[in-house]
Amino acid sequence: MSVLPDDNLRWRCGGCGNLTRFDVSRSRQTTEYWHFDLAGDHRIEQTEVLGETVESVRCRWCGRDDTIELVARADA
Repeated sequence: MSVLPDDNLRWRCGGCGNLTRFDVSRSRQTTEYWHFDLAGDHRIEQTEVLGETVESVRCRWCGRDDTIELVARADA
């Protein structure tokens, strides 16, 4: 599964029927604005996502990663 759910779709495990719990591994490329104070501590004030790849999606209930599918949301 390499697609993230959106407002109209959600993930479902075809193995056990899970709709709510998934382990998602993804890679992101970002540009961040870091603000340092005079003591040297920082906080990230702005993040821009330049690219994102979903590496894997695994069902938290049954552990399968080969049956994850996108299905329509009930309210969509």
